[in-house]
Amino acid sequence: MNFDKQLQGILKDIKDSGVTPHLLVHSCCAPCSTYVLEYLSPYFNISVYYYNPNITPKKEYEQRLLEVKHFVKNFNSPNSIVLIESEYNPKVFFLSVKGLEKEPEGGARCTECFKLRLSEAAKKAQEIGADYFVSTLTISPMKNAPLLNQIAEECSAIYKVQNLVSDFKKQNGYKRSVELSKEFDLYRQDYCGCVFSKYEKKFMDKK
Repeated sequence: MNFDKQLQGILKDIKDSGVTPHLLVHSCCAPCSTYVLEYLSPYFNISVYYYNPNITPKKEYEQRLLEVKHFVKNFNSPNSIVLIESEYNPKVFFLSVKGLEKEPEGGARCTECFKLRLSEAAKKAQEIGADYFVSTLTISPMKNAPLLNQIAEECSAIYKVQNLVSDFKKQNGYKRSVELSKEFDLYRQDYCGCVFSKYEKKFMDKK
């Protein structure tokens, strides 16, 4: 399924309608958010939702949040962009992946992490009255776009907010995110976020 082609069709319909809907964008980090906000801000009023209880340690969480704040503040958007911060609560993450600690990166543990964050994004979108929700996660070449869209559709059915289908790595989205990160002098982390991905990265670096 070509999610990017579907998204292009939705954006065309929105442009033709002359209406500017409200979109909640779940932001995993500033670098991944750069291209997504550049791409979508001409079509939506956007609430950026920073919800990432998976990130370890707290210092890393706060550093990534500061970078998101920096980009949102300095990005010249054609429509409104506001940032919604969540409370840092890593216990929620560890409970959601209990029993999956030894799973490899990209396996069942990551799926549960996606479910946690996308569910909370859909819930927050419902709370604030957004028309759509989406996550920046699909911009990563390491992330499974079909899986993320499947989870998002399930969350959409629960919270009655439309999932904006996406595969932001297409159309050189990831490459553009790297360019924008350099332009805005953003910190680019070298691991996904959780303690498990951090130690796996260290192990691979030693090989």
